[in-house]
Amino acid sequence: MAIRVTVWNEYLHEVQFPEVAEVYPKGIHGCIADFLKDAGMEVRTATLREPEHGLAQEVLDNTDVLIWWGHMAHHEVADEIVDRVYKRVLEGMGLIVLHSGHASKIFQKLCGTDTWKLKWREDGEKEILWVVDPSHPIADGLDEKIIIPHEEMYGERFDIPQPDEQVFISWFEGGEVFRSGCCWHRGKGKIFYFRPGHEVFPIYHQPEIQHVIINAVKWAAPIRFPNTTFGNPPPVVPVQGKMEHSVQGLHEQKSIT
Repeated sequence: MAIRVTVWNEYLHEVQFPEVAEVYPKGIHGCIADFLKDAGMEVRTATLREPEHGLAQEVLDNTDVLIWWGHMAHHEVADEIVDRVYKRVLEGMGLIVLHSGHASKIFQKLCGTDTWKLKWREDGEKEILWVVDPSHPIADGLDEKIIIPHEEMYGERFDIPQPDEQVFISWFEGGEVFRSGCCWHRGKGKIFYFRPGHEVFPIYHQPEIQHVIINAVKWAAPIRFPNTTFGNPPPVVPVQGKMEHSVQGLHEQKSIT
């Protein structure tokens, strides 16, 4: 069964700035959707200005992996939608946050830190993206490094919680380094933050970057989870000498034999 992917994008830069529209005539979401479809995935897109930002409950219920690109209008994303996405991640939906999506409400909520805090510089510097965990599924089929000719610089410190797994680290021509590919688990869901993707450069047209995102979707897709229960169930195996708590307090107990 094909992985069901929803690609979410603000879709503001492409509308407002001709230089961005020239690079991404279908929008960043359209570019990403095209190569994911070519990889055999079932893809839909959603944008900020659509009703419910294109993320109605039915859409999310039928999404295995959500890809998120945002920059100019993080504050315009309704808290109700953020809570809806958050709940689905805990239930098992994968989330891939790209580039400036690091400052999105949903990424901050899932990380619990000020993920907008980092260094940045728009000088079109060379970036070398180094694979630091070659055994990770997201690195499958890659060389040890990806060279991006021109990119926006992001530099440490990046205010994120310690990643569960780190796949990439970047070096920039100006000397900074950055944790560019980080994974976390939240509830049953998997999250991958991937740094490349400044809107004025053709990053998502680069085959190696497409390869990473395709691998990330496969990694983040939910598995068939075992059934789990919560609360106060009866014992699986009969308990001998069980203690009964007194209604007067937990410390007043009597043995039942």
